Amino acid sequence: MNDNQLLRYSRHILLPQIDVRGQEKLTQSCVLIIGAGGLGSPAALYLAASGIGKIVICDKDHVDLTNLQRQIIHNTDAIGQPKTASAQKTLHHINPEIEILALQEQVTEQLLLHLLTSADAVVDASDNFATRHAINQACLIHKKPLISGAVVRFDGQVSVFDLRHASSPCYHCLFPVSGEDDDPNCAVLGVFAPLAGIIGCIQAAETIKVLLGIGETLNSRLLLLNGLTMRWRTITLKKDPACEVCSPGAVRKIG
Repeated sequence: MNDNQLLRYSRHILLPQIDVRGQEKLTQSCVLIIGAGGLGSPAALYLAASGIGKIVICDKDHVDLTNLQRQIIHNTDAIGQPKTASAQKTLHHINPEIEILALQEQVTEQLLLHLLTSADAVVDASDNFATRHAINQACLIHKKPLISGAVVRFDGQVSVFDLRHASSPCYHCLFPVSGEDDDPNCAVLGVFAPLAGIIGCIQAAETIKVLLGIGETLNSRLLLLNGLTMRWRTITLKKDPACEVCSPGAVRKIG
């Protein structure tokens, strides 16, 4: 690490759990973020500031005025721009030393398989079940840790599915595919702006812990937050032995 990096990341380096070696590992890591919205914004901001060497951020949408209430990576001047381009500009202002790859593309199963070959961890900041299940499938195939979050109205949830380990439950164990389009849509139901920041920041923290192998992650735990009461609940997750996706007899197909 050069002198500027030692100074920039000095508060991390002071932590014995991270130290210089851990910070160097972060600078050599690649994180894939799916979604540059309410969750992806704070997650990307803190991962960039923390020195993740390469961040790949994927989102097909453009910045809209209604996004600015919670999607803090964008500003008023970015309205009409691709979200990934807006995010890339903001992240470069925060940390010009890291690489930001902006992909304004629809997330497809084949794209995920390609992107996950070089990713060390995946942050799911998407807003629909179809994408979440596709991300889960790809992470299973590549054995990558998945850091998942969701918010709607005043309710938030976050978990880690560390699919590097065969004993870890997957997203499908928690939310099996129902065959119905029952996605909670914040455009209809609304969302409490600070809640997106809280959950997105937890996703960033869990990502760093996963990359460094420090502390106790949310693997096999679902953390739930009621934003009205500020009460947390933790639910222990177990691998579903009959899971159609991650059980030993499951056939995993993409494309």
